[in-house]
Order: sequence, then structure tokens, then C-alpha cells
Amino acid sequence: MRRKLVLAASLSLVALGMQAQEVAFEEYDLENGLHVILHQDNSAPLVTTAVMYHVGAKDEDPEKTGFAHFFEHLLFEGTENIERGKWFEIVASNGGQNNANTTQDRTYYYEVFPSNNLELGLWLESERMLHPIINKIGVDTQKEVVQEEKRRSYDNAPYGRWREVMSKNLFKNHPYRWQTIGSLEHLASATLEDFKKFNKMYYVPNNASLVVAGDFEMSATKKMIQDYFGSIPKGDAIKRETFKEEPITQTIKAEFRDPNIQIPLIMLGYRTPEQTNREAYVLDMVSTILSDGKSSRLYKKIVDEKKMALQVFAFNGSQEDYGTYIVGGLPVGENTLEAIQKEIDEEIVKLQTELISENEFQKLQNIFENNFVNSNASVEGIANSLVRNYMLYDDTNLINTEIDIYRSITREEIKAVAKKYLNPNQRVVLEYLPEEKPAN
Repeated sequence: MRRKLVLAASLSLVALGMQAQEVAFEEYDLENGLHVILHQDNSAPLVTTAVMYHVGAKDEDPEKTGFAHFFEHLLFEGTENIERGKWFEIVASNGGQNNANTTQDRTYYYEVFPSNNLELGLWLESERMLHPIINKIGVDTQKEVVQEEKRRSYDNAPYGRWREVMSKNLFKNHPYRWQTIGSLEHLASATLEDFKKFNKMYYVPNNASLVVAGDFEMSATKKMIQDYFGSIPKGDAIKRETFKEEPITQTIKAEFRDPNIQIPLIMLGYRTPEQTNREAYVLDMVSTILSDGKSSRLYKKIVDEKKMALQVFAFNGSQEDYGTYIVGGLPVGENTLEAIQKEIDEEIVKLQTELISENEFQKLQNIFENNFVNSNASVEGIANSLVRNYMLYDDTNLINTEIDIYRSITREEIKAVAKKYLNPNQRVVLEYLPEEKPAN
């Protein structure tokens, strides 16, 4: 068993006049490959137990999409020792709460309990990993749940399909081209054996990391972890494919008609580097400059001063293999999508050709210092950060050092990265429009 104790230095937040405390943690591996991260905080009688599996939508067969998200639901159905439909009842009756979520890159399950129920949380997650029951009734039930979710959150939601359309145009080879919800047709045609095979491949200790954060006693917790997880068999080695996208060299124009909207939307999408790349951090800052708050460049100019748009936005969607950078807006009145696009492009060009001011740069640093402190303000947030940093960044201690990356970014880098990635010939221009009314 390999153990590593990491204690990072305290971070002095001079600009905000506050002190962010170090996040101390210990991490080690069980013999079956399960990675364990422990963060002890006895300030409140609560404890979070969570497991992250390194499986997301990008790990799916192109002909069988939606499996990772489907398992987010399916693995609450029950186990050999938990009666079907009783999972949430067990958690609630013991003063806890729980949930799960799936992205393109990973799946995350967690429970928060009063600290005297830590063992229950560990047992639940070990049951999910070792004894899940995957049968026809559970699969059929969750197919109905996912169908309803797709109708509610995607098909019938205003602007609910923008990401689907944008991703199909940004990615031609990579599995990021489809969404976590996947295809209902693929799920409908999948066999019980397909689901069992997916479970056996990915929901195994050597593809998972367990985090315990909060009020617990260290040695007793380590023993419980060994007792509940140590005997779970190691899975087969996972072979992951690598997908490479050719650069976008000319503007890709796309259009989509949404029957659920009345106001059109312009979106500019750019393919950007993987989340561990320093330039991905710089792009976080670029999006903050453009649209974070009412004093941001896009909001102040297009919404506040010129009153051309109801809303403008810019965000950097970082992921494990590639990022997606989105800028856009909703016009108001007689303003056109083309007019909004022109205003956005003018602000991007300013970033590409002029250094931001020292005052704006200091404001930017303050925002990221504040975000850093807030991200570690709860034990739940710390648990998520620790396991995500380990699994997707290969650096658990990033929880303490990530702010140093942002601090080290210069005004010159902001200008250079904007110039490198946010060019008209490197993007998708998506006009997301209301459904056309039939002619009388």
C-alpha cells in the first residue's frame, strides 16, 4: 500500500485581506487499485463520502451513447444487499443526502451524513461498486427516467439543444461530439448484456477514487475502507482510445430551429486546449474579462450602454482532452444577430491587440482569489475538488496550488492566448433560431 502525505503552504490573499487555509489531505492506493483521498476536518459533525469513476460520455461506443449518464441513474436501483428502490430512503432516514452527476470525462457519486454515519456511507459506495443488480426491471425503469429527462431538459427546454448542435460542428472525430444524455434510440436498442459489460469494464476499483472528507477519526476510517473496499476484485486494464481533431481553418456556419424559443441566439464556438494546459487557465481569465458581471466588457458595452442585447456571455468549458470556448448573446428589439456578433468581435479584437489595463488586471486577480477561497469553503466542495484534481489533472494538491497558476498569468499572455484561439477562421458561428411559422 502506497501512502503520501501532502501538506501545502498557506496562501496569503493580500488583495482580499483574507487568509485561505491549506487543505491537508492524505492519499494512498489499495491493492486492487482504488485510490483513496482523506481530508480530516473536525470543525462540524458532518462527513462526505464520494466515489469518482473515470468514465464519461467520451468512453462510449459511438453506436451506444448515453451509457455513462444512464449508469448515473442505474446504480441507484439497488444491490444484492439493498432492496430495489430503497437507496434514497436509507440515506434520508439516517439524516443524509446524496446525489450523482456525469460529464464527458467522469461520473461522481456522493453522500453527506452526520459523522456518526460515516460507515453507512462507505458501505453504500462499496455496495454500488461490488454488488450492483443490473436486471431488466431496473434498466426499463431508468430508460423511462432518462427519456423524461431528455424531454424536459433538452427537447422541450428553451435553447436546450444548443450544446448538441455546437458540439457536432466543433468535433468530427472526438466523442465530445455527442452529449452525456446520449441517444435514446441507442439506449432503447441496448441489451441487458450491453449494460452488464459496460459496468464490468468501468465501475471497478482500479478505475475509481474514493474520497472521505469531514469529521472522522483517521485510523478507524482507514480500517473501514480496507474492510469495505479492499476485497473488491480489480477490473481488467482499460484501453482508452486517443482522438485527434484537425484544426478548424475556416468559419463553420450552422443553423438550428428551436420550437421552444421566440428570441434568436448567436453563438460563436472555438475549440481550445485540454484543461491541464496553461492556456486553458488563461482562457478562464479571458472569459471573465468579457462577461463576468455587469462591469465586464461585453455586458457594459452591449447590454448596458448600447442596449442591443438582453444577455451576453463568454465561458471556457474545460475538459480532459479538448476545451470548448463559447461567446454569444440574445439581441433585443430590432437588433440582429449579425450586429451582436460584430460588437462581440470588436471586443475580442481589442483583447488580441491591446493589453488590459493594470486596474482591470488587478480586478481580475481579485475575482480569481475570491473564487479560490469560495471553492474550498465547504467540505463537500473540498471533496469534489480533491478527487477531480487527482483523476482529471493527476495532481491532487492542485486544490492548494491552482491559484498560483492564475496569479502567474500576465497581461501579455491574455493578449497572446486570445490572439491564438479566438479568430474568425477557427470557429463555429451558430444561429440558434425560433421555428419558422408556416405561411398563411
